[in-house]
Amino acid sequence: MAGTDAETVVRSGKEKHRPRETDIRLPVRGAEDGSQQKRGHHARRPRHGQHNAPLYAALDLGTNNCRLLIARPEERGFRVVDAYSRIVRLGEGVGSNKLLSSAAMDRAIDALANCHRKLADRGVMRSRLIATEACRAAENGAEFIERVKAETGLALEVVNRETEARLAVAGCASLVDHEADGVILFDIGGGSSEIVWLDLRNRCGARGYALTRFIRSWISLPVGVVNLAERHGGVHVTPDIFEAMVEDAAEHLASFSLADNLAEAISSGRVHMLGTSGTVTTLAGVHLGLRRYDRRRVDGTWLDDIDVSKMIDQLRDMPYEARVENPCIGADRADLVLAGCAILEAIRRRWTCSRLRVADRGLREGILTELMAADGVWAHRKPGRRPERRRQRNRT
Repeated sequence: MAGTDAETVVRSGKEKHRPRETDIRLPVRGAEDGSQQKRGHHARRPRHGQHNAPLYAALDLGTNNCRLLIARPEERGFRVVDAYSRIVRLGEGVGSNKLLSSAAMDRAIDALANCHRKLADRGVMRSRLIATEACRAAENGAEFIERVKAETGLALEVVNRETEARLAVAGCASLVDHEADGVILFDIGGGSSEIVWLDLRNRCGARGYALTRFIRSWISLPVGVVNLAERHGGVHVTPDIFEAMVEDAAEHLASFSLADNLAEAISSGRVHMLGTSGTVTTLAGVHLGLRRYDRRRVDGTWLDDIDVSKMIDQLRDMPYEARVENPCIGADRADLVLAGCAILEAIRRRWTCSRLRVADRGLREGILTELMAADGVWAHRKPGRRPERRRQRNRT
């Protein structure tokens, strides 16, 4: 759900394109340190404000969505020039039969072909194209990757769960409270959910991408909104079904080795949650009473613990038909949103935080940040007044 302007949003088979450019400002102090990407031989260090700077792209093929982001670097972040998102449900049925279905692969390849055209039309110079849990879990995942290469020309990289967790941090780190001693960052996906503990007690002013160095621990749960809804049902969810989904997710949390240490840190320090997923952006949109999803209103929103509880209860009591009609949910997510709420509830019951910050950004922004940091595009930026952050609207 993390999204931005200038994107094609697909809802129920319809595509809409918003040809705007938008800024994403990222505190990049120390960004050139600790990057795990090598500098590309064809990437040039742009002069700030130069409109012909090389374009970068990030593609994230997940269990539920196919997302693309194309951007050019600027002095303190990057400007998104094009984006695309389509719900493909690639992981549909993988939880039960361990195979990507023919229909799901066809949907994904159709979306990827659109992405290939955008990459070619824009003349992208540097890119990273990743696939996550659905391709990791499916027995025919490697075969699908080969088919994608043959039919679209795109070379997808199936990343491991640790990489996925790190990219989530890289994409959302600029939303970390500057005074926080720690952050529980979570990304509720379609086939897996990543939880990261950032221990910031000794960060010494580090911000933005540099915070990836403070990852204390992480866990990737093999449960997401798609496979959880498939196991328990996502259309007509009774209180008992919802509680069963919460318990299902909670069982996986039990394997987090530092869970007790994290709980102790929360009780003794300034810790907040930071969530990046369709679940939390939906909760924020409903909480704000938006008649139409607006990214600029949602990204960075703070929710109190009591607000989160109220929103989960409200969605749980909402009939399926009402979820379909809600502008912040829609038909594509109406059968998945309660599974996401159940995963969030399991996290909240294990670790109680008074505040949750909502991020409408994630893996794609993390990929772009790492690529640009590796190329040193911010290494020689001029110190001085920080530009006013521009806000973005619209959703993937």
